[in-house]
Amino acid sequence: MSLFTRSRQPLDTAEGGADSEDDTGGAGVAGEASGAAEAAGTASGEGAEMAEAAETASGEGADSAEAVAAERDEGAEKADGTEEAADPAERSDSPPPGWFGWRRRYPRTARGVTVATTVLAGVLVLFALLVPNRLERLGPEAFFRLPAEGILLAGLLLAVPPRSRRLMSVAAGALLGLLTVLKFVDMGFYSVLARPFDLVLDWILLDDAAEFVRESFGRTGQVLAVVGVIVLIVAVLVLMTLATVRVTNLMVGHRAVATRTTLILGTAWITCMTLGIQIGGVPLATKGNADFVNNRIEQVQAGLKDGRVFEKQAAVDAFAKTPPDQLLTGLRGKDVLFTFIESYGRVAIDDPAMAPQIDSVLKEGTNSLKAAGFQSRSAWLKSPVTGAGSWLAHSTFLSGLWIKNQQRYRSLTTSDRATLGSYFRKTGAWRTVGIVPGVRRAWPEGKFFALDHIYDSEHLGYNGPYFSWTPVPDQFSLEAFQRLEHGKKNRDPIMAEIILASSHNPWSPIARMTDWDELGDGSIFNQIKKEGTDPKEVWKDPERVRTEYRHAIEYSLHSLTEWVERYGTDDTVLVFLGDHQPVPTVTAGSTSKDVPVTIVARDPKVLDKIADWNWTDGLKPAENAPTWGMDRFRDRFMTAYGPRGD
Repeated sequence: MSLFTRSRQPLDTAEGGADSEDDTGGAGVAGEASGAAEAAGTASGEGAEMAEAAETASGEGADSAEAVAAERDEGAEKADGTEEAADPAERSDSPPPGWFGWRRRYPRTARGVTVATTVLAGVLVLFALLVPNRLERLGPEAFFRLPAEGILLAGLLLAVPPRSRRLMSVAAGALLGLLTVLKFVDMGFYSVLARPFDLVLDWILLDDAAEFVRESFGRTGQVLAVVGVIVLIVAVLVLMTLATVRVTNLMVGHRAVATRTTLILGTAWITCMTLGIQIGGVPLATKGNADFVNNRIEQVQAGLKDGRVFEKQAAVDAFAKTPPDQLLTGLRGKDVLFTFIESYGRVAIDDPAMAPQIDSVLKEGTNSLKAAGFQSRSAWLKSPVTGAGSWLAHSTFLSGLWIKNQQRYRSLTTSDRATLGSYFRKTGAWRTVGIVPGVRRAWPEGKFFALDHIYDSEHLGYNGPYFSWTPVPDQFSLEAFQRLEHGKKNRDPIMAEIILASSHNPWSPIARMTDWDELGDGSIFNQIKKEGTDPKEVWKDPERVRTEYRHAIEYSLHSLTEWVERYGTDDTVLVFLGDHQPVPTVTAGSTSKDVPVTIVARDPKVLDKIADWNWTDGLKPAENAPTWGMDRFRDRFMTAYGPRGD
């Protein structure tokens, strides 16, 4: 309180006095301050100056209403900051009022700052109540709504006693801060994964995100990003709590107005909700935060149950007891290559802005492969993820289980569930290898996928540059596979898992095709990278992002089809597919999780065994081609190429 309130005022100690003072709020404090200022002004001969200061003190009355009410509830005998009247000499020894005397020297400015701070607090609270959790919904119309939670909270704060009110306002502010942080996190998850953050299962992905930043911007960039996020979270929590407390003090200081306003807004909310009134297609009355919290509770409950559900599903394996000599008999002697093209989703084929160019590449590939004696069949698979999470899609495809979250992935990779690689190895007829250029650190899960040898980014012989996230261009990865495994003489048949990573986000810069005989150790890509685009510039424009994505898919498809033409044999069986759709920036609102899948072989018997699948001829699946869940491929593939094929 201001030191201008110097005269001691007798308190009303009658029953109910504290509540009465609390009801008047800032008006009572302002009256005391004004009276004291007038008395002090008469004693010192500076009436005009002190009257102006009293006006400032009056403006601060609402801010101190809660303190006054609390003191009176406790039976205090005088208001905080009041003291006996003193002469000017005595007053000069007192500490300066507010902000080290700044309020006293600049009363009008101080009052303006107080008003601005209160307005800002109200804006922050309203923002927290109305901000959506998806970027595409973050428009002006989102903030012209009546939040049921805000109206209800205002009514409760006005109704409870002062002590409870103080605790409730702090708790409400902290909760609003937490909800705001969670909404911000959701915005990021929707932008990349097209789904909200899972409070039970997604914490591990935060570590993956930090690692992605380190790989893209270095250790310093990672540290700065992590520190920045922590500071931002703390700032949101603190500011939202302070803002809620300040707004509460304002309401209590003007209780009558606040009560009438709350009743009017409550009536308006009920009316708008009943009549379904909308503005720009957005309901004027909302209970978005209540729905948001309820959805999170249901999500947590589902996440806690998911482990038990998955355990039961994983226990069922149709081929677990099949003798090794009866497994995959229709592929004996063949090199079977399961190849994933990063982010190769249905949008690349269906989107009008990309379809003509991708269609041309697929037709060209179909014709060139046919000229080399290869036939192909294509269809669609539904991935468990979109935007990111390639390892979840890979493990779904290879295990025959729906691996939709990190908890399932961990359970899978620590179990004895057999994958396609496991069954190929179990026969004893294949050497199993992995070409995984995206792996840049220890990958213990590789043992689970039953790979006899793993070639990561450090063991492909590549001495060229990274292309943003991508450690090794696809053309070089395939050439390395030829050099290290496929091109060797007098070898066993190979089952290979190959990951083509050039089409990984952010698609800038992108490698381009070069003469296969000039690849060498990859140094040729230094100049190619210099000629590429700058990701910081590309990502300023969504259309440029989509264009670069298309170029990346074209490059991956060219790399793969040219490798088959160049190195494929009568014993080559290639199964290639996308692992998931790209990020929403590229899919432009599509909710599809479909990805193309294709089988290529020169031996007609290989494709004859899947004739009843009714897949489309060529590398491009028809719009109405069969669509399977990605988890169904393993068992169908093993059934088609089992004993029935002999």
